[in-house]
Amino acid sequence: MSKGALSGLLVIAIEQAVAAPLCTVRLADAGARVIKIERDGGETARHYDAAVKGTSAYFAWLNRGKQSAVLNLKDQPDLDLHFSMLGRADVLVQNLIPGALARMGLTPDVIAARFPRLIAVSIKGYGQDTEYAPMRAYDMLVQAESGLCAVTGTPDTPSKIGVSAADISTGMNAHAAVLEALIERSQTGRGKQVEIAMFDAMADWMTVPLLHYEHAGRETARYGMSHASIYPYRPFACADGTLIIAAQNNGERQRLCKAFNRDDLMDRSAFATNALRVANRTALDTELEPDFARLTVAQAIALLNTAQIAWGRYTEVRDLGQHPALHRVDVTLADGQQISMPRPASRDATFQAGPVPATGADTAAIRSEFVGSVR
Repeated sequence: MSKGALSGLLVIAIEQAVAAPLCTVRLADAGARVIKIERDGGETARHYDAAVKGTSAYFAWLNRGKQSAVLNLKDQPDLDLHFSMLGRADVLVQNLIPGALARMGLTPDVIAARFPRLIAVSIKGYGQDTEYAPMRAYDMLVQAESGLCAVTGTPDTPSKIGVSAADISTGMNAHAAVLEALIERSQTGRGKQVEIAMFDAMADWMTVPLLHYEHAGRETARYGMSHASIYPYRPFACADGTLIIAAQNNGERQRLCKAFNRDDLMDRSAFATNALRVANRTALDTELEPDFARLTVAQAIALLNTAQIAWGRYTEVRDLGQHPALHRVDVTLADGQQISMPRPASRDATFQAGPVPATGADTAAIRSEFVGSVR
Protein backbone atom coordinates (compact mmCIF):
# COMPACT_ATOMS: atom_id res chain seq x y z
CA MET A 1 0.00 0.00 0.00
CA SER A 2 1.23 3.49 -0.80
CA LYS A 3 2.68 5.69 1.90
CA GLY A 4 0.79 8.93 1.95
CA ALA A 5 -0.25 12.08 3.73
CA LEU A 6 -2.42 10.14 6.19
CA SER A 7 0.22 7.60 7.25
CA GLY A 8 -0.02 7.01 11.00
CA LEU A 9 -3.75 7.76 11.10
CA LEU A 10 -5.95 5.03 12.61
CA VAL A 11 -9.47 4.72 11.19
CA ILE A 12 -12.11 2.35 12.61
CA ALA A 13 -14.81 1.55 10.07
CA ILE A 14 -18.11 -0.11 11.00
CA GLU A 15 -19.34 -0.08 7.47
CA GLN A 16 -21.13 -1.89 4.71
CA ALA A 17 -22.28 -1.45 1.12
CA VAL A 18 -20.90 1.64 -0.68
CA ALA A 19 -21.07 5.06 1.01
CA ALA A 20 -18.92 4.51 4.10
CA PRO A 21 -16.49 2.10 2.39
CA LEU A 22 -15.91 4.69 -0.35
CA CYS A 23 -14.95 7.25 2.28
CA THR A 24 -12.56 4.91 4.07
CA VAL A 25 -10.93 3.48 0.94
CA ARG A 26 -9.92 7.03 0.04
CA LEU A 27 -8.37 7.34 3.50
CA ALA A 28 -6.58 4.02 3.03
CA ASP A 29 -5.34 5.13 -0.39
CA ALA A 30 -3.74 8.11 1.36
CA GLY A 31 -1.88 5.87 3.80
CA ALA A 32 -4.28 5.66 6.74
CA ARG A 33 -4.61 2.38 8.59
CA VAL A 34 -8.25 1.35 8.22
CA ILE A 35 -9.61 -1.45 10.40
CA LYS A 36 -12.90 -2.66 8.96
CA ILE A 37 -15.17 -4.29 11.54
CA GLU A 38 -17.37 -6.96 9.96
CA ARG A 39 -19.98 -9.32 11.24
CA ASP A 40 -19.54 -13.09 11.03
CA GLY A 41 -19.75 -14.03 7.34
CA GLY A 42 -18.66 -10.61 6.15
CA GLU A 43 -20.42 -7.38 5.31
CA THR A 44 -23.20 -6.98 2.76
CA ALA A 45 -21.10 -5.97 -0.24
CA ARG A 46 -19.03 -9.16 -0.09
CA HIS A 47 -22.14 -11.00 -1.26
CA TYR A 48 -23.47 -8.72 -4.02
CA ASP A 49 -21.83 -10.83 -6.71
CA ALA A 50 -18.76 -12.96 -7.41
CA ALA A 51 -17.85 -11.37 -10.72
CA VAL A 52 -14.18 -10.60 -10.05
CA LYS A 53 -12.52 -14.01 -9.91
CA GLY A 54 -14.91 -15.02 -7.14
CA THR A 55 -14.89 -11.65 -5.36
CA SER A 56 -17.68 -9.08 -5.42
CA ALA A 57 -16.91 -6.22 -7.80
CA TYR A 58 -18.20 -3.72 -5.23
CA PHE A 59 -16.05 -5.18 -2.48
CA ALA A 60 -12.91 -5.33 -4.60
CA TRP A 61 -13.39 -1.69 -5.59
CA LEU A 62 -14.06 -0.25 -2.14
CA ASN A 63 -12.03 -2.27 0.34
CA ARG A 64 -8.48 -2.49 -0.93
CA GLY A 65 -5.83 -1.55 1.60
CA LYS A 66 -7.97 -2.25 4.68
CA GLN A 67 -7.68 -4.76 7.52
CA SER A 68 -10.69 -6.93 8.37
CA ALA A 69 -11.70 -7.94 11.89
CA VAL A 70 -14.81 -9.99 12.58
CA LEU A 71 -16.36 -8.80 15.84
CA ASN A 72 -19.77 -9.19 17.43
CA LEU A 73 -20.43 -5.77 18.91
CA LYS A 74 -23.49 -7.12 20.75
CA ASP A 75 -21.18 -9.24 22.92
CA GLN A 76 -19.52 -7.43 25.80
CA PRO A 77 -15.95 -8.67 25.21
CA ASP A 78 -15.97 -7.53 21.60
CA LEU A 79 -17.65 -4.26 22.53
CA ASP A 80 -14.92 -3.70 25.13
CA LEU A 81 -12.34 -4.39 22.43
CA HIS A 82 -14.07 -1.86 20.19
CA PHE A 83 -13.86 0.78 22.92
CA SER A 84 -10.17 0.01 23.31
CA MET A 85 -9.67 0.54 19.59
CA LEU A 86 -11.51 3.86 19.71
CA GLY A 87 -9.22 4.96 22.53
CA ARG A 88 -6.34 4.93 20.07
CA ALA A 89 -8.25 5.84 16.93
CA ASP A 90 -8.28 9.14 15.08
CA VAL A 91 -11.43 8.54 13.03
CA LEU A 92 -14.58 6.44 13.31
CA VAL A 93 -16.72 6.04 10.18
CA GLN A 94 -20.00 4.15 10.44
CA ASN A 95 -23.18 3.67 8.45
CA LEU A 96 -25.18 1.50 10.82
CA ILE A 97 -28.94 1.92 11.11
CA PRO A 98 -30.05 4.97 13.15
CA GLY A 99 -29.65 4.37 16.86
CA ALA A 100 -27.23 1.45 16.60
CA LEU A 101 -24.23 3.43 17.82
CA ALA A 102 -26.14 4.74 20.84
CA ARG A 103 -27.20 1.19 21.74
CA MET A 104 -23.49 0.34 22.00
CA GLY A 105 -23.15 3.11 24.55
CA LEU A 106 -21.59 5.48 22.06
CA THR A 107 -23.92 8.43 22.46
CA PRO A 108 -22.66 11.85 21.36
CA ASP A 109 -22.00 12.78 25.01
CA VAL A 110 -20.02 9.60 25.65
CA ILE A 111 -17.93 10.09 22.50
CA ALA A 112 -17.17 13.69 23.47
CA ALA A 113 -16.21 12.74 27.02
CA ARG A 114 -14.37 9.45 26.47
CA PHE A 115 -12.75 10.15 23.10
CA PRO A 116 -12.29 13.92 22.84
CA ARG A 117 -9.85 13.72 19.89
CA LEU A 118 -11.97 11.26 17.89
CA ILE A 119 -13.52 12.35 14.61
CA ALA A 120 -16.78 10.37 14.45
CA VAL A 121 -18.56 10.39 11.09
CA SER A 122 -22.04 8.88 10.91
CA ILE A 123 -23.57 8.30 7.49
CA LYS A 124 -27.36 8.27 7.46
CA GLY A 125 -30.07 8.18 4.84
CA TYR A 126 -31.81 11.34 6.04
CA GLY A 127 -31.05 14.09 8.53
CA GLN A 128 -31.75 12.88 12.04
CA ASP A 129 -33.50 16.17 12.80
CA THR A 130 -36.18 15.44 10.16
CA GLU A 131 -39.26 13.23 10.17
CA TYR A 132 -37.49 10.95 7.69
CA ALA A 133 -34.85 10.10 10.32
CA PRO A 134 -35.88 6.44 10.81
CA MET A 135 -36.32 5.69 7.11
CA ARG A 136 -34.25 2.95 5.51
CA ALA A 137 -32.26 4.49 2.70
CA TYR A 138 -30.76 2.76 -0.33
CA ASP A 139 -29.21 4.42 -3.35
CA MET A 140 -32.10 4.25 -5.80
CA LEU A 141 -34.65 5.17 -3.13
CA VAL A 142 -32.71 8.33 -2.29
CA GLN A 143 -32.23 9.20 -5.95
CA ALA A 144 -36.01 8.99 -6.35
CA GLU A 145 -36.84 10.89 -3.13
CA SER A 146 -34.45 13.75 -3.98
CA GLY A 147 -35.97 14.43 -7.41
CA LEU A 148 -32.88 13.24 -9.27
CA CYS A 149 -34.88 10.66 -11.23
CA ALA A 150 -37.35 13.38 -12.27
CA VAL A 151 -34.61 15.16 -14.25
CA THR A 152 -32.92 12.00 -15.57
CA GLY A 153 -34.03 9.86 -18.48
CA THR A 154 -36.19 10.46 -21.54
CA PRO A 155 -39.36 12.56 -21.82
CA ASP A 156 -41.42 9.40 -21.34
CA THR A 157 -39.27 7.53 -18.81
CA PRO A 158 -37.69 8.87 -15.62
CA SER A 159 -34.52 6.95 -14.74
CA LYS A 160 -31.99 6.51 -12.01
CA ILE A 161 -28.36 7.28 -12.74
CA GLY A 162 -26.68 4.05 -13.80
CA VAL A 163 -24.16 3.96 -10.95
CA SER A 164 -24.68 4.39 -7.20
CA ALA A 165 -24.76 8.19 -7.34
CA ALA A 166 -26.31 8.77 -3.90
CA ASP A 167 -23.87 6.41 -2.20
CA ILE A 168 -20.85 7.73 -4.10
CA SER A 169 -21.61 11.40 -3.49
CA THR A 170 -22.25 10.69 0.20
CA GLY A 171 -18.96 8.83 0.54
CA MET A 172 -17.06 11.68 -1.11
CA ASN A 173 -18.76 14.21 1.17
CA ALA A 174 -17.81 12.08 4.17
CA HIS A 175 -14.20 11.91 2.96
CA ALA A 176 -14.07 15.70 2.66
CA ALA A 177 -15.63 16.07 6.11
CA VAL A 178 -12.96 13.83 7.65
CA LEU A 179 -10.16 15.85 6.09
CA GLU A 180 -11.72 19.14 7.23
CA ALA A 181 -12.12 17.77 10.76
CA LEU A 182 -8.49 16.62 10.82
CA ILE A 183 -7.37 20.13 9.90
CA GLU A 184 -9.66 21.59 12.56
CA ARG A 185 -8.31 19.15 15.16
CA SER A 186 -4.76 20.19 14.34
CA GLN A 187 -5.78 23.71 15.34
CA THR A 188 -8.04 23.01 18.34
CA GLY A 189 -6.82 19.64 19.63
CA ARG A 190 -10.39 18.34 19.67
CA GLY A 191 -12.27 15.90 17.53
CA LYS A 192 -15.67 16.37 15.98
CA GLN A 193 -18.91 14.49 15.42
CA VAL A 194 -20.27 14.79 11.89
CA GLU A 195 -23.51 13.51 10.35
CA ILE A 196 -23.65 13.02 6.59
CA ALA A 197 -27.08 12.33 5.05
CA MET A 198 -27.45 10.71 1.65
CA PHE A 199 -30.52 12.82 0.92
CA ASP A 200 -28.55 16.01 1.64
CA ALA A 201 -25.87 14.94 -0.81
CA MET A 202 -28.44 14.42 -3.56
CA ALA A 203 -30.39 17.57 -2.70
CA ASP A 204 -27.16 19.54 -3.12
CA TRP A 205 -26.77 18.06 -6.62
CA MET A 206 -30.34 19.16 -7.35
CA THR A 207 -29.69 22.83 -6.52
CA VAL A 208 -29.85 24.15 -10.10
CA PRO A 209 -33.16 22.45 -11.01
CA LEU A 210 -34.62 23.59 -7.68
CA LEU A 211 -33.48 27.19 -8.17
CA HIS A 212 -34.84 27.18 -11.71
CA TYR A 213 -38.21 26.04 -10.37
CA GLU A 214 -38.40 28.33 -7.34
CA HIS A 215 -37.09 31.48 -9.04
CA ALA A 216 -38.08 31.09 -12.69
CA GLY A 217 -41.10 28.78 -12.43
CA ARG A 218 -39.42 26.36 -14.78
CA GLU A 219 -39.42 22.61 -14.27
CA THR A 220 -36.33 20.86 -15.62
CA ALA A 221 -37.47 18.45 -18.28
CA ARG A 222 -35.84 15.16 -19.27
CA TYR A 223 -33.99 15.16 -22.57
CA GLY A 224 -32.07 11.89 -22.53
CA MET A 225 -28.49 12.70 -23.52
CA SER A 226 -29.24 16.33 -24.35
CA HIS A 227 -28.53 19.03 -21.78
CA ALA A 228 -31.60 20.52 -20.14
CA SER A 229 -30.29 24.08 -19.74
CA ILE A 230 -27.35 24.55 -22.16
CA TYR A 231 -27.71 24.29 -25.94
CA PRO A 232 -26.54 22.91 -28.30
CA TYR A 233 -25.11 20.30 -25.93
CA ARG A 234 -26.29 16.96 -27.30
CA PRO A 235 -25.50 14.00 -29.56
CA PHE A 236 -25.63 14.41 -33.34
CA ALA A 237 -25.80 11.51 -35.75
CA CYS A 238 -23.08 11.53 -38.41
CA ALA A 239 -22.93 9.37 -41.50
CA ASP A 240 -21.03 6.60 -39.68
CA GLY A 241 -21.56 7.20 -35.97
CA THR A 242 -22.52 9.70 -33.31
CA LEU A 243 -20.73 12.64 -31.70
CA ILE A 244 -21.74 14.60 -28.64
CA ILE A 245 -20.92 18.31 -28.86
CA ALA A 246 -20.98 21.11 -26.30
CA ALA A 247 -21.33 24.74 -27.37
CA GLN A 248 -21.86 26.46 -24.05
CA ASN A 249 -21.70 30.17 -24.87
CA ASN A 250 -22.27 32.64 -27.68
CA GLY A 251 -18.65 32.62 -28.78
CA GLU A 252 -18.66 28.86 -29.19
CA ARG A 253 -22.02 29.02 -30.99
CA GLN A 254 -20.58 31.51 -33.48
CA ARG A 255 -17.49 29.37 -34.10
CA LEU A 256 -19.73 26.34 -34.65
CA CYS A 257 -21.81 28.21 -37.22
CA LYS A 258 -18.69 29.37 -39.08
CA ALA A 259 -17.16 25.89 -39.08
CA PHE A 260 -20.29 24.52 -40.77
CA ASN A 261 -20.67 27.50 -43.12
CA ARG A 262 -23.90 28.46 -41.42
CA ASP A 263 -23.51 32.23 -41.23
CA ASP A 264 -27.26 32.39 -41.67
CA LEU A 265 -27.70 31.04 -38.13
CA MET A 266 -25.38 33.55 -36.49
CA ASP A 267 -27.81 36.44 -36.67
CA ARG A 268 -31.00 34.43 -36.13
CA SER A 269 -32.71 36.16 -33.22
CA ALA A 270 -34.27 32.90 -32.02
CA PHE A 271 -30.77 31.59 -31.26
CA ALA A 272 -29.14 34.77 -29.95
CA THR A 273 -28.71 33.65 -26.33
CA ASN A 274 -28.37 30.34 -24.55
CA ALA A 275 -31.80 30.79 -22.96
CA LEU A 276 -33.33 31.30 -26.42
CA ARG A 277 -31.46 28.33 -27.85
CA VAL A 278 -32.80 26.16 -25.04
CA ALA A 279 -36.34 27.42 -25.64
CA ASN A 280 -36.02 26.90 -29.41
CA ARG A 281 -34.02 23.69 -29.32
CA THR A 282 -36.28 21.87 -31.80
CA ALA A 283 -35.81 24.57 -34.41
CA LEU A 284 -32.04 24.60 -33.86
CA ASP A 285 -31.93 20.80 -34.12
CA THR A 286 -33.72 21.01 -37.47
CA GLU A 287 -30.95 23.31 -38.74
CA LEU A 288 -27.94 21.42 -37.38
CA GLU A 289 -28.88 17.76 -37.73
CA PRO A 290 -28.54 17.68 -41.57
CA ASP A 291 -25.12 19.36 -41.31
CA PHE A 292 -23.81 16.55 -39.12
CA ALA A 293 -25.59 13.80 -41.06
CA ARG A 294 -23.68 14.57 -44.25
CA LEU A 295 -20.30 14.20 -42.50
CA THR A 296 -18.40 11.21 -41.20
CA VAL A 297 -17.39 11.27 -37.55
CA ALA A 298 -13.80 12.00 -38.57
CA GLN A 299 -14.85 14.91 -40.77
CA ALA A 300 -17.05 16.35 -38.02
CA ILE A 301 -14.23 16.05 -35.47
CA ALA A 302 -11.87 17.90 -37.82
CA LEU A 303 -14.33 20.79 -38.14
CA LEU A 304 -15.06 20.87 -34.41
CA ASN A 305 -11.36 20.88 -33.53
CA THR A 306 -10.73 23.76 -35.92
CA ALA A 307 -13.56 25.68 -34.28
CA GLN A 308 -12.38 24.71 -30.79
CA ILE A 309 -15.71 23.10 -29.94
CA ALA A 310 -15.69 20.39 -27.28
CA TRP A 311 -16.84 16.94 -28.39
CA GLY A 312 -16.99 13.42 -27.05
CA ARG A 313 -17.86 9.93 -28.23
CA TYR A 314 -20.52 7.68 -26.81
CA THR A 315 -18.54 4.90 -25.10
CA GLU A 316 -19.96 1.50 -24.22
CA VAL A 317 -18.76 -0.21 -21.03
CA ARG A 318 -17.06 -2.77 -23.28
CA ASP A 319 -14.98 0.05 -24.74
CA LEU A 320 -13.99 1.72 -21.46
CA GLY A 321 -11.31 -0.84 -20.65
CA GLN A 322 -9.39 0.15 -23.80
CA HIS A 323 -10.03 3.88 -23.58
CA PRO A 324 -6.82 5.82 -24.26
CA ALA A 325 -7.47 8.13 -21.30
CA LEU A 326 -8.02 5.32 -18.76
CA HIS A 327 -5.44 4.95 -15.98
CA ARG A 328 -5.34 1.61 -14.17
CA VAL A 329 -3.96 0.28 -10.90
CA ASP A 330 -3.23 -3.32 -9.95
CA VAL A 331 -5.04 -4.76 -6.92
CA THR A 332 -4.42 -8.11 -5.21
CA LEU A 333 -7.48 -10.08 -4.11
CA ALA A 334 -7.66 -11.97 -0.82
CA ASP A 335 -6.69 -15.25 -2.50
CA GLY A 336 -3.63 -13.71 -4.13
CA GLN A 337 -5.08 -13.28 -7.60
CA GLN A 338 -4.40 -9.92 -9.20
CA ILE A 339 -6.76 -7.68 -11.11
CA SER A 340 -6.63 -4.12 -12.42
CA MET A 341 -9.22 -1.39 -11.98
CA PRO A 342 -9.49 2.33 -12.70
CA ARG A 343 -6.91 4.29 -10.74
CA PRO A 344 -8.45 6.80 -8.31
CA ALA A 345 -8.48 10.38 -9.51
CA SER A 346 -5.53 12.47 -8.24
CA ARG A 347 -3.29 9.39 -7.87
CA ASP A 348 -0.31 9.23 -10.20
CA ALA A 349 1.58 6.29 -11.67
CA THR A 350 3.52 5.74 -8.42
CA PHE A 351 0.32 4.88 -6.51
CA GLN A 352 0.19 1.34 -5.17
CA ALA A 353 -3.13 -0.01 -3.91
CA GLY A 354 -3.31 -2.24 -0.88
CA PRO A 355 -4.75 -5.77 -1.09
CA VAL A 356 -8.40 -6.70 -0.58
CA PRO A 357 -8.73 -8.43 2.81
CA ALA A 358 -10.32 -11.81 3.41
CA THR A 359 -13.17 -11.81 5.91
CA GLY A 360 -11.66 -11.55 9.38
CA ALA A 361 -8.10 -11.92 8.10
CA ASP A 362 -6.76 -9.61 10.81
CA THR A 363 -9.06 -10.52 13.70
CA ALA A 364 -6.51 -12.42 15.78
CA ALA A 365 -3.80 -9.81 15.34
CA ILE A 366 -6.17 -6.97 16.22
CA ARG A 367 -7.45 -8.78 19.31
CA SER A 368 -3.87 -9.26 20.45
CA GLU A 369 -3.01 -5.61 19.77
CA PHE A 370 -5.97 -3.98 21.50
CA VAL A 371 -7.12 -6.45 24.18
CA GLY A 372 -6.57 -5.58 27.81
CA SER A 373 -7.40 -1.89 27.83
CA VAL A 374 -10.05 -0.86 30.33
CA ARG A 375 -13.39 0.16 28.79
